[in-house]
Amino acid sequence: MNPLSKRLSLAALAVLLSACAAVTPRQDLVGAAAPPESATRTVTITPDTRYVDVVGGDVVRFAAGGKVFAWDFNVSPLVAVFALNQVAPPGTLDHEVLVYVTPDPRYYEPSQIPALSRLASQ
Repeated sequence: MNPLSKRLSLAALAVLLSACAAVTPRQDLVGAAAPPESATRTVTITPDTRYVDVVGGDVVRFAAGGKVFAWDFNVSPLVAVFALNQVAPPGTLDHEVLVYVTPDPRYYEPSQIPALSRLASQ
């Protein structure tokens, strides 16, 4: 392979890898902090937890390492996944935990939700 082809191949690889990188949505698009007592569900984060599934509009209480916080997942319809670390209080999580958001059923026909859900592709 000549030097120019090699450089172009490396540049193409770099572009491809950057397209695969996770995007961090603005915090105002992923919901808001909520009082833990308003949660309808509790998720315990352990060292093995890599992701959690939530439904848009849910308020979820998270417990991790003796610390507790809650999040109202009133998210933008453009947000399907983001890092919980982005919204967790500092020092609460010691590893990345992704949140996969199924669209809020109040805004979609029931037949549309499976197609929009991460779980539908598995």
